[in-house]
Amino acid sequence: MAFRSPLINVMASAATKAARGLKRDFGEVENLQVSKKGPSDFVSVADQKAEDVLFAELSRVRPEFGFLMEERGIVEGSDKSHRWIVDPLDGTTNFLHGLPQFAISIGVERDGDVIAGVIYNPITDEMYWAEKGNGAYCNDRRLRVAARKDLKECVIATGVPFHGKGDHLRFLKELGLVMREVAGIRRFGAASLDLAFVASGRFDGFWETDLQPWDIAAGIILVREAGGFVTDQRGAKKVLNAPEIVAGNEIVHEKLRRLIERAGLPPKRAKKPAEPAPAAEGEGA
Repeated sequence: MAFRSPLINVMASAATKAARGLKRDFGEVENLQVSKKGPSDFVSVADQKAEDVLFAELSRVRPEFGFLMEERGIVEGSDKSHRWIVDPLDGTTNFLHGLPQFAISIGVERDGDVIAGVIYNPITDEMYWAEKGNGAYCNDRRLRVAARKDLKECVIATGVPFHGKGDHLRFLKELGLVMREVAGIRRFGAASLDLAFVASGRFDGFWETDLQPWDIAAGIILVREAGGFVTDQRGAKKVLNAPEIVAGNEIVHEKLRRLIERAGLPPKRAKKPAEPAPAAEGEGA
């Protein structure tokens, strides 16, 4: 059995507890499809409930850590070096439509570097986890990125910009360049799991634009600890606040990055951190 550090155990336990509510709520989604406004409201509540559980559990065991969360934003901690980066429900649209491709994602950032992460799919019961210097795992199975080198044999994952989001024309140009070179392209709708699938060798590579730190924090450490490469489109390793992400093994990553580069570099994202969350009763400052 793979050894899990106390930090990984803390994250895995919190994810498992938050997942109980998501699994129960997911079972109700089908009944809500007939309602025009019900499903979206329901998902918002499910998302918030999961974040509340994660916040409570992680705060209890590491009260000094800060947070960057999708709903709460920034919550300052007394330890200025460490913070949790949390997405309580990555793949909200999948969840809303009854598609079992969503996850809880928890990363730990230390002085700007992601040092540990957990990604948990409650429906498949796959717990992906990694810690800097200790490898990447799915449950107790060690992970390695795929060894394919020829793009024509590779399956590449991506995210497609949707209504009101992203540069659609630029993405179509990227897609046109990549699709001619690879065996297939997949769009599963949860970036955290896309990166976990790269780490496990299910996907050979992944790229996407306009993601947030909580979408990718845990996935970054998973891919790197599985022997893969994660950078922005320019090849920079600092990707938490980059405008795009590219991942794969050393050779596929570079080939994919250069292909996408031909579509034109996106503008550098101005660093606009989330606003600090107001302190709720019982949460402290």
